[in-house]
Amino acid sequence: MNIAMIAHDAKKKLMQNFCIAYRGILSKHTLYATGTTGRLIEEVTNLTVHKYLAGHLGGTQQMATQIEHNLIDMVIFLRDPLTPKSHEPDVNNLFQLCDKHNVPLATNLATAELLIKALERGDLDWRELFKS
Repeated sequence: MNIAMIAHDAKKKLMQNFCIAYRGILSKHTLYATGTTGRLIEEVTNLTVHKYLAGHLGGTQQMATQIEHNLIDMVIFLRDPLTPKSHEPDVNNLFQLCDKHNVPLATNLATAELLIKALERGDLDWRELFKS
């Protein structure tokens, strides 16, 4: 499965720790991330991450395009809801596309852990049929 990962600055360390904790599961899938998040994940896990531009430089838009073309199966977006972002319209568009294309989306650690455990159990295998 293709897993997209994004983390706002205040959540990047949390994303790194999440990826360390679930490295075994993530290593069985193809990972995509916005630029800085992807680099930070690679540094601590040695996993290969396909990196887009930084989120605020268009990486969120690049990821949204992949979702729109049904090339992403799950999104983990650890966001900082307390700090307004200049690219908030891009973020909202990404959320709308996940809803439109039935792409599972986690925006906090609790939901991310639920999705990663579901992925491990095979609960998200329906995405393969959905893409056909």
